[in-house]
Amino acid sequence: MEHLQWRIPAMILLASFAAYLYVKEPSKVTRDDCSLLPDHHYWIKSKRIVTPDGIICGAVEVKGKFITSVVTENDWRGASKGEQVIDYGEAVVMPGLVDVHAHLDDPGRADWEGFPSGTKAAAAGGITTLIDMPLNSDPSTTSTETLELKIKAAEKNIYVDVGFWGGLVPGNAFNSSTLEALLEAGVLGLKSFMCPSGINDFPMTNADHIKEGLSVLAKYRRPLLVHAELQLDSGSHLDLNTEDARSYSTYLKTRPPAWEEAAIRELLTVTKDTRIGGSAEGAHLHIVHLSDASSSLDLIKEAKVNGDSLSVETCPHYLAFTAEEIQDGDTRFKCAPPIRDASNREKLWEALMDGHIDMLSSDHSPTVPELKLLGEGNFLRAWGGVSGLQFVLPVTWSYGKKYGVTLEQLALWWSERPAKIAGLKLKGAIASGNFADIVVWDPSAEFELTDEYPVYIKHPSISAYMGKRLAGKVFATFVGGNLVYKEGKHAPTACGVQILAKR
Repeated sequence: MEHLQWRIPAMILLASFAAYLYVKEPSKVTRDDCSLLPDHHYWIKSKRIVTPDGIICGAVEVKGKFITSVVTENDWRGASKGEQVIDYGEAVVMPGLVDVHAHLDDPGRADWEGFPSGTKAAAAGGITTLIDMPLNSDPSTTSTETLELKIKAAEKNIYVDVGFWGGLVPGNAFNSSTLEALLEAGVLGLKSFMCPSGINDFPMTNADHIKEGLSVLAKYRRPLLVHAELQLDSGSHLDLNTEDARSYSTYLKTRPPAWEEAAIRELLTVTKDTRIGGSAEGAHLHIVHLSDASSSLDLIKEAKVNGDSLSVETCPHYLAFTAEEIQDGDTRFKCAPPIRDASNREKLWEALMDGHIDMLSSDHSPTVPELKLLGEGNFLRAWGGVSGLQFVLPVTWSYGKKYGVTLEQLALWWSERPAKIAGLKLKGAIASGNFADIVVWDPSAEFELTDEYPVYIKHPSISAYMGKRLAGKVFATFVGGNLVYKEGKHAPTACGVQILAKR
């Protein structure tokens, strides 16, 4: 199985050519404000440290924001006088998670989530970097002006590092100067929908728009993320007046696998431009939240073999749940594309384990409980999106154990490869010179997501994970050397920094 590098050389080029600045650091704050650990120079010890070279028993040295050395137990000479040593014993020390697909809904819809609660939840779940999607905020991030509004909303309100995707929509797709200005202003790449997004100022795109977007992105060597569903007439035969809207099977019929397959077929008419020597060489297309593990995945595999610069993610809710187990009216599970049947879930796991699915993301998509229609239970009218940012690490581990998931694979899917997609060269691995973004967790510690469990997302009642028993408890999260979360307590001040791109 291939787990050490991208299958497409252009993906490595994408990460290699991007240069990023860290900006908008909170001013007038001390380390005591930003960290639960006052020390500037310290060591983290563990018998299980996940590094690019494997799992070691040893120690990680941190000075300020950076990892300065990683040593095995045999090579460690101990700490010098005045240097603190934090010994985590058997707990796993792993690179912090990089979630490239989350909707924090700020500005404009902070009552849905918002930067403070969303990034607190991220920190409690071991996520050290979030890339925020351009829609579900109000306005959507499709111009330099709307990006500036998002930057202002995030300032002094984020507990982990946050970057931003810009939106590719019909209104800017054919205006290269608008797209270039947005990329120059710092978005890490672009995102588009091939079906209605549900957000009025974020209309869907087609292959022509995507082709134009890729041609601009090629100059910057940044990715285009695409929601790949294409509306067909498959749902037109449904009489929605007679079908039971509380039945999940009714909703499932409205978004069949053929929608994903049709969208990917259309995408592949333009991704050939990303091949070496193509008109969009240097650009990269990333398919988000793949649900269909049959025909759609086969198309993606073939395109990769042909040399298209292409990658694909799926999400924990597709790996954890099945259509058969979703009860009538339980709209917490509604998302798009939908959670499919048990046989499809098995195929998703197989594809992930074999390396055909490249990475994972949360697709955290919350709203207010009223829009989830939890009382009415109408799957056809309820807001679509699974809320679960805080739980992605234990969910992946808990449901993945039966498939033989390893700690190294978790680091690959949740840290190394997402960091490459976003162009974050100093994140995603525990290595000397990288940012000290670290999660410490116990894979054997079990817990139940009851009402008493400390949950930091704004609306726990809408999360499909509530009520589940999971394994894999996060003890501590370090972001840029700051201990921002420790066993239910956050740092006093939100000192995460905003990540903006610069050529």
